[in-house]
Amino acid sequence: MEDYNKIIESLGVRFIKARHIRMQQAIRIKNFYDIENSLLILYDGEVSFGEDGTLAEPGDMLFIPGGKSLNITYGSSESPKAISNEEFLTFRERYFDSRRDPAEIGKLPHSFGLVAFEAKVFDSVNFFTSLDVPPFLIKGEESLAHALKEILAEDFRDEAGRGRIIKIKTEEIVINIIRYILKHRLFVEQLATNSTYFKDPRLIDIFTYIKDNIGGDLSNKVLANVANVSEDYVGQYFKMLTGINPQDYIEYQRMEAAVNLLRTSKKSIRAIGAEVGYKDTAYFCRRFKMMFGIPAGKMRRRESLMNL
Repeated sequence: MEDYNKIIESLGVRFIKARHIRMQQAIRIKNFYDIENSLLILYDGEVSFGEDGTLAEPGDMLFIPGGKSLNITYGSSESPKAISNEEFLTFRERYFDSRRDPAEIGKLPHSFGLVAFEAKVFDSVNFFTSLDVPPFLIKGEESLAHALKEILAEDFRDEAGRGRIIKIKTEEIVINIIRYILKHRLFVEQLATNSTYFKDPRLIDIFTYIKDNIGGDLSNKVLANVANVSEDYVGQYFKMLTGINPQDYIEYQRMEAAVNLLRTSKKSIRAIGAEVGYKDTAYFCRRFKMMFGIPAGKMRRRESLMNL
């Protein structure tokens, strides 16, 4: 348990957004994907996910780790409209009615609440992504459901201390998800592996260097010098501890940084690609669409619509 406490203490948690959604029509999204962790609570209606169409019941919560694609159906699974991830992200307002009245939370037909957040170990590694676990249902956790509802209500109000309360409650959500995983002995092997490799200072040095030099040279030769291991060994060493090769990890970090810049800046697509390490804009755009299922320009439009 001490190892898990150390991981929790090292987590940097950041609230991204909260939404209270009324589903306007039944849709099935193939390969939905986002970089954020999200926790969805179903208040009324139907939500199902996965290849086998696992059905959430009202009161259930669906946890989707960042970086995990899944098939998800909002509304009745009998005759939903099948749409691509790109169509959903581009025309989200056709399918979802976003509400901001705290008094309506949990009381509307065909509705759910959602909180999105990041949780990074040493502010570098996406913790839930590093577990490499699939989306899963959380049942019977009233304290977690209550914390989620409080975040929704706080985000919809403009009161003193709003940001601080949301930050505290988001951290509470992250801890309760980890407790649920431990309580139900989910993904035990992955947790044990993480608790081991997060102790390795050489690996942490690599994570930190990648974060601080996301737009620079991150070849295996450079990473080998950072970790003080041979260039031939660094890829094997990284994959042995994390389960992925370093260049795949670097691409994910670069794309995550690109999404953040699309959200928070007015820089051009060319400038954003260059800033996160892509000299060829066309190649950056191809890789971006391959990962997210949507062009970078449409991602920016989606974010501007969501922030209205």
